[in-house]
Amino acid sequence: MAKTELITFNSYSGIMDYVQLVGYVAALLTTISNIPQALKIIRTRETKDVSVRTYLFLFTGLLLWIVYGFLREDIPLIVANIISALVCGTVLFLKLASPKVLKGIHDKVHEKS
Repeated sequence: MAKTELITFNSYSGIMDYVQLVGYVAALLTTISNIPQALKIIRTRETKDVSVRTYLFLFTGLLLWIVYGFLREDIPLIVANIISALVCGTVLFLKLASPKVLKGIHDKVHEKS
């Protein structure tokens, strides 16, 4: 009689591919989620509705995900969270920047060549 083998996520590539796909889609969506906020701030020069506390918590969480990724040696997790942290940090910078700095960024982005 033949041995019965258990099918695990590590030994069945079809399931693993599906799991990885879900992870990559989640990473992509969370990575780009703050880009519209950053672009809106640059376009309108308005930050009064942006919560500093929310973005500080998010930025701290992203930094911890980066550390976790390094500890797990998980390159996709590290890369996605580095990009997310850069975008989140940009929103925080724009929120905390003076109106003069914000106007300068706006003018640079929208200057005609």
